[in-house]
Amino acid sequence: MSPSPVKGPLLLGVRHHGPGSARAVRAALEAARPEAVLIEGPPEGDALLPLAAEEGMRPPVALLAHAADDPGRAAFWPLAGFSPEWVAIRWAQEHDVPVRFIDLPAAHSLAAGGEGQEGTEPDAVRLDPLAVLAETAGYDDPERWWEDVVEHRGAGGVREDVLGAFEALGEAMGALREAYGDGGHQRDLVREAYMRQRMRAARREFGDAYAVVCGAWHVPALRARTTVAADKALLSGLPKVKVETTWVPWTHRRLARAGGYGAGITSPGWYAHLFSARDRPVERWLTKVAGLLREEDRQVSSAHVIEAVRLADTLAAMRGRPLPGLTETLEAVRAVMCDGSDIPLALIEDRLVVGDVLGEVPGGAPVVPLQRDLTRQQRTLRLKAEAQDRELELDLRKDTDTAKSLLLHRLRLLGIGWGTPAASRAGTGTFRETWRLRWEPELSVRIAEAGIWGTTVLGAATAKAEADAAGAEELGEVTALAEQCLLAGLAQALPAVLRALADRAALDTDVARLAKALPALARSLRYGDVRGTDATALGAVAAGLAERICVALPSACTAGLDADAAAEMRGHVDGVHGAIGLLADADQGLRERWSAVLATLAGRDTVPGLIRGRAARLLLDDGRLPAEETARLMGLALSPASSPADAAGWIEGFAGGSSGGGTLLVHDDRLLGLIDAWLVGVPERAFTDVLPLLRRTFGAYEPGVKRTLGELVRRGPGGSAAPVPGGSAPAGFAPELDPERADAVVELVRMLLAV
Repeated sequence: MSPSPVKGPLLLGVRHHGPGSARAVRAALEAARPEAVLIEGPPEGDALLPLAAEEGMRPPVALLAHAADDPGRAAFWPLAGFSPEWVAIRWAQEHDVPVRFIDLPAAHSLAAGGEGQEGTEPDAVRLDPLAVLAETAGYDDPERWWEDVVEHRGAGGVREDVLGAFEALGEAMGALREAYGDGGHQRDLVREAYMRQRMRAARREFGDAYAVVCGAWHVPALRARTTVAADKALLSGLPKVKVETTWVPWTHRRLARAGGYGAGITSPGWYAHLFSARDRPVERWLTKVAGLLREEDRQVSSAHVIEAVRLADTLAAMRGRPLPGLTETLEAVRAVMCDGSDIPLALIEDRLVVGDVLGEVPGGAPVVPLQRDLTRQQRTLRLKAEAQDRELELDLRKDTDTAKSLLLHRLRLLGIGWGTPAASRAGTGTFRETWRLRWEPELSVRIAEAGIWGTTVLGAATAKAEADAAGAEELGEVTALAEQCLLAGLAQALPAVLRALADRAALDTDVARLAKALPALARSLRYGDVRGTDATALGAVAAGLAERICVALPSACTAGLDADAAAEMRGHVDGVHGAIGLLADADQGLRERWSAVLATLAGRDTVPGLIRGRAARLLLDDGRLPAEETARLMGLALSPASSPADAAGWIEGFAGGSSGGGTLLVHDDRLLGLIDAWLVGVPERAFTDVLPLLRRTFGAYEPGVKRTLGELVRRGPGGSAAPVPGGSAPAGFAPELDPERADAVVELVRMLLAV
């Protein structure tokens, strides 16, 4: 005997993304067999509904609607495989029944500045209906109450009156609407007025033989008897914009409430399991948990699974629950499989309770041309979009890896942060790159926004770079952009960027900004060589910038800098020194001019001690400052005539940080003795003031270096090591450099550096 059709409009009030609601909706539709199905959602999505039946569609997915002239103004309507709305759509398509969306059009929502189901009303105090019902029933956790009364209904195999369950839930929501009105959901009054209009249209076409699937909160309002005039009054005067819609992939993680989704749930992975596991859900879940822990090299056997099932059942019985819920299951896992530790439990909650499932959308879904070009390149380069973090190691000497790098850099320039550069674990070198990839649903909006710049990734990135160069206000912005253009292989954008760079450099007189900009240019030249990009046009600009820095830096370092400004200027000195090291291959005289600048800084007593010490150290490392002169400069800096703070700054600049200053002091008794003698002579009150600076200087040394320095100081002057016969050099060191022994390591060093 076939089920009888419905006698009137069937209102199925659900919880968005609830597997129990989804099963109940399917059962109710099978029992009632309506002639049409109306679903809460934007009517602009009606034209996209046929795609839900295509083979390439795999939830979770979302309807994306955005303003045609402003793609950044967008809203999502997510749907998972266990969402009641998705189940209703698929049931209607399987039974050849018309299905339509009936919520307020996105054209109105986006024009008013609101959003779709992802949105909230931050200025309103919004009522949580489930929390109120749970509290009324004596539960302190709405999720646990919902599991008991909805998700576990019929779990024991008993057939229930599914239509009666919807009636009971609708009555409960009716009582809440009577007590709380709109509950702070003021926009819902307008939405419900539009839904009632769509229901009237459906009644004219199908009579009362249609079903409505919507949030349970709306059911009382849709049942209420209101006039057409009253609903039109609520809808009159609504702003409107032109919108475009499409399907986009979604993730379980973005369905989670913790991800900022207003209608989200706490455990999408768990709910997906409940929906797919037709029988023995707890046993199947704990088997998944065991498999995950085994992948992480934890010893978990089938006996652990059996014991965890027993413990979860016992906890549920003690708490009067029909079946173990997520709370009991996780408590059993912690006790039996995790030895009481929360660390492996956190992994389970991340991977299984929430999950990283990423949906798929068929190729026939409408997209902006930029998205189509990106999809083509993803397939060509075999770069699959994935919801979980993935590390990608690239060798730029390979054509395919270079193409991947160019694509990721171009996307970053467009504001599409699919990949983030990371430190490489395979070693350093300009031919290596490491990326951390993670696809987020919001990137679909960023792609739509970037579509205004062009129809291809290359064209859009080029246009965006040219526009950014024209609009840049500071020199540093343009130099960073030039570096991005070379990394992204945007040869056509470089002329515009270089013109902007030359203009800003000519007008900028702040040496700090000039010094901040130079390292990016130097890196750009180096990357141009590695990637085969013509970066020679940058050489003249970089050389001119370096010349201006050499002229202006000494006077900028004598203008009464305070401690913070001196520290910032020291960083600029380091950056310029490294940049000139890269540029010196093309201009040998540049290194000489820079060395002269460092010598001026090191010998001028009006320069802050931090910068003087750093300049002396850079000269010493380059072999341009003899040991005797180094000792003389240190002696002057640490003389009684110098203030303790200035002397401590000199020490930090010379021997601080990770520059190898500790090792230098270990092997040079003279320098260590000077510092030791100065420390002994610092007055008590002044020592207290300079102590934090000294701790920062010496605290950065390696433990072995600090231990050796302590031993040398304990032995006292001349006690660093046993002297060698005929000289004063420490054991293991000759009085003079041995050229033959030094040359023997050259070939090995060349091999290590891949020269």
